[in-house]
Amino acid sequence: MSEVPENLADLLEFFDLLSDRADQIDALTSFAERLEPVPESIAQRPYPESHRVPNCESQVYVWAEAREDATLKFHFAVENPQGITARASAVILDEGLASADPEDVARIDPELILRFFGGELSVRKSVGLLEMVNTVRRLAVNYLSTGQTGTGSES
Repeated sequence: MSEVPENLADLLEFFDLLSDRADQIDALTSFAERLEPVPESIAQRPYPESHRVPNCESQVYVWAEAREDATLKFHFAVENPQGITARASAVILDEGLASADPEDVARIDPELILRFFGGELSVRKSVGLLEMVNTVRRLAVNYLSTGQTGTGSES
């Protein structure tokens, strides 16, 4: 497995220290509540299908925005109001990959996201979360190969 970006490794360590499942669920719920709306400068509703995460029952959309330091800022929209798992995953990915080089984002193991949730997820939820990571990875690969994020905000 490839090396885990530092912020994501820190989040994994934090969740690993929560030995009580109730504490883990509380932490995940807290993460879900921190999801910020997608800025209008990035996208507006109705969101384009080209940014929709495939096979995700929570109707998740994701965009990448290039920062001045050559890292990527990820923006997530979770349109299902009951999508707490997807919302928590979006915040984990956004914060966990905040200072990662796009090369590192492109190499992350999609199954890392499942470690945050233990073995209690349904197959359908697991597939959706894996697809969220795969979509982030694809955005990083696209940025590395084209220098474009696909948000339409490039100059």
